[in-house]
Amino acid sequence: MAGLNKIIVIGNVGTDPEMRYTPNGNPVTSFRLAVSRSYTPADGQRREETEWFTVSTWNKLAEQCNQYVNRGRRVYVEGRLKSSTWTGQDGQTRFRNEIVANQVMFLDRAPAAGQEGGEPEAGSAVEGGASDAEDLPW
Repeated sequence: MAGLNKIIVIGNVGTDPEMRYTPNGNPVTSFRLAVSRSYTPADGQRREETEWFTVSTWNKLAEQCNQYVNRGRRVYVEGRLKSSTWTGQDGQTRFRNEIVANQVMFLDRAPAAGQEGGEPEAGSAVEGGASDAEDLPW
C-alpha cells in the first residue's frame, strides 16, 4: 500500500530565494517561509506564533521561483516534507525539516515599482516536478 506525504502551507516569504545547481546541472532554489497563526488562550491575551519552513524547489519550478519569489510575498506552497540529519563541524547532530515543493502559488500582487514586467499576479501558480538529487533520472 502506498503512503502519502503531503504538506500545504500559506505564509510570507522571509528570505530572497537562493539558486544553486547540483553537480549534474539541475537547478535548486530555496527560500524561507514564515507561517503565522493567532490564538487566544484561557488568559484572554491574544497571541501569535510563527513557524519557519525551508522550501526547496527543483528544475523549472526552481528557475521560476528564483525569478519571481521575493522577500515579503505571500505564497501558497504544496509539496512533501523531507527530514535530514547530519553531524556538524562541532560534532553535534543536526536535524532539519524542509518542504520539497511541487507547486507555488502567489497570493498577492507583484511589487509594482522597479520590477520587471511579466511577474505572476495574485492567484498565479507555478508548478514543477519536485525532486531531489537521488530522484533525478539523469
